[in-house]
Amino acid sequence: MAGRLAGLMVLDLTQFLPGPMLTRLMADEGARVVKIEPPGGDPAATMEPFEAGQSFWYRNVNRGKEVVRLDLKTPEGARHLHELIAQADVLVEGFRPGVMARLGFAAAEVRRRHPRLVWCSISAFGQTGPLAHHPAHDLGAWALSGFLSLNDGPDGTPAVPGLPASDMAAGLTALSAILMALLARERTGAGATIDVAMLDCLLPWGAHLLGETVVDGRPVRSAHQRSLGGHALYQVYRTRDDRFVVLCGREAKFARNLLEALGRPDLVPLAEAPAGPAHAPLIRFLADTFATRTQAEWVEWFKDRDVAFAPVLDTAQALAQPVVAERGLVVADEGAHVLRSPIRFLAD
Repeated sequence: MAGRLAGLMVLDLTQFLPGPMLTRLMADEGARVVKIEPPGGDPAATMEPFEAGQSFWYRNVNRGKEVVRLDLKTPEGARHLHELIAQADVLVEGFRPGVMARLGFAAAEVRRRHPRLVWCSISAFGQTGPLAHHPAHDLGAWALSGFLSLNDGPDGTPAVPGLPASDMAAGLTALSAILMALLARERTGAGATIDVAMLDCLLPWGAHLLGETVVDGRPVRSAHQRSLGGHALYQVYRTRDDRFVVLCGREAKFARNLLEALGRPDLVPLAEAPAGPAHAPLIRFLADTFATRTQAEWVEWFKDRDVAFAPVLDTAQALAQPVVAERGLVVADEGAHVLRSPIRFLAD
């Protein structure tokens, strides 16, 4: 069956992660994606590890695409790109603001010549404003958003995040915007010019965190936040074998179920108190309790209890879980492994 985006042509002038992932999701749904790379190729193609002669990273964000290498600084390369643009429905670019214009491809001029084109630019800080030309990858957007300060340990030192949230937020936001623009084009016949900034994409995700800053001007402190370490039922605990488990649901029913099973229903009022210092005694009790058994023993203990709980797995353990195989999240394809698209449509 043809994919839901069959018939669309997408030009991908991006590298590394946000743009390539977004266009890969479109390719997975049947779009024809032509990836324009510089003569030396996408740097991600050189990143280890390699499998079946190709970078695992590169394969998993670029599979299903046609790769064309062009030197856009040459007349021949520019002419070839103009020819491809004339056929395209969507163009996604990830250069610093102004680069495409210097190469002779200013968005306004390209869209004047091709009014049905949906042009999407992805950058760290947007096409306009005081930071537009400031270089940064994911960690820089984290830092300037304020959220890295909340990704801290007990001593308050921020840690490098485990996932590139601003990269992925930008890619998914851009994908949503492109699909909105294509839907609108069906009614109006006109494309759109889209400006997606990694910083912009992070801030709305903080709706549950940023209230006290926006409303009262106070910086958020993770130790006082429900979801950032200030609540005993949303917390990481060390087990006897120096592994970790988490409690990951703050609802009152989970607190009652857990504390009654541990013989301490008297502590339920602490779980219902606002996050912050009031939770310290309960956190200490739970820390002492979890330290009495191994991670495996706690997994067994929680098996039939209605409590939001999970063991902290390393990546090898995580990918070995039955759920990964059952949902086909990692599959073999022509002698190499690919991470399956998270988008799936169920049969009626």
